[in-house]
Amino acid sequence: MTYILSFIVAFGVTAIAGQILIPVLRRLKAGQSIREDGPTWHMSKQGTPTMGGLMFILGIAVAVVAAGWQDFQHGLHNHIVVFLFALVFGAIGFIDDFQKLRHHANEGLTAPQKFLLQLAAAIVFTLLLRQDGYLSPDLYIPFFNIEIVGIPWVIYMVFAAFVMVGTVNAVNLTDGIDGLATGVTIPVMIFYVAVSAWYGKSDLVTVSAAMAGGLSAFLIYNFHPAKVFMGDTGSLFLGGAVCGMAFALDLPLVIPIVGLVYVLEVLSDIIQVVYFKKTGGKRFFRMAPLHHHLELGGWSETKLFCVFSGATLVLCVLAFWGVMYRYPM
Repeated sequence: MTYILSFIVAFGVTAIAGQILIPVLRRLKAGQSIREDGPTWHMSKQGTPTMGGLMFILGIAVAVVAAGWQDFQHGLHNHIVVFLFALVFGAIGFIDDFQKLRHHANEGLTAPQKFLLQLAAAIVFTLLLRQDGYLSPDLYIPFFNIEIVGIPWVIYMVFAAFVMVGTVNAVNLTDGIDGLATGVTIPVMIFYVAVSAWYGKSDLVTVSAAMAGGLSAFLIYNFHPAKVFMGDTGSLFLGGAVCGMAFALDLPLVIPIVGLVYVLEVLSDIIQVVYFKKTGGKRFFRMAPLHHHLELGGWSETKLFCVFSGATLVLCVLAFWGVMYRYPM
């Protein structure tokens, strides 16, 4: 079973890579700069190695090649396309992390620079999926088993770019406490394994199983108290993987369901900013995004991890039921 092999290879390579990479990051003094306006107790994390996403990116890459080689020989290469799409976002995150470390600050690339790079990646990926016949200008609506058909490609491209860039940044925003983005994304990837297998898309089973395996191993180092952070290198890669898999399966509207935590995180940030400006400095939340609001309300990082990850698991089970009848068996 290729998905088992993919999971095991990604898990093993990531776990081994962590033993090597973390000491290297410490020697390079690649420590995280903590936001001064964040929770005060987070300052104790100052200097924790970042860019740890490199370890699971490596593990996933090895697994995709090793377990997906047979699919590639049979002309199936969407697992490669999805991985490379996520990798492009990971590269953007790497540049951002590198700039932060270079300047010893919490700001790397500017917002316009990030947006333009992410937008370009989203457009290219959408065009590749369309060319390979994986993407249709139709929108499948989960649970109702109906499709909105014949959407003009230009409109669909704008929609796709908006969803991709939004998803990537929402996942990035979720990576604010130990293990949170990792724990939330693991059930999402398991959902993609199940749907890909149900739809008979073996190449997508390979890449999603690799993602689940790599993240499971990374959690060994990233769970509270974290020994390493994934950095923008890892969180942007994961955002690319989450939306890349949804579009490769032609299920973009499943993202708000399986990724409800991501959506709530980014909405809380937007609400906070708008409310702050409209009221002349008042705050809607104690602190944004949502996980910081709950932290200041007394939630521990471990509780946040368990509740958010558990809720995502339940949502993924519901989402599977909502899309399982798309194709006749």
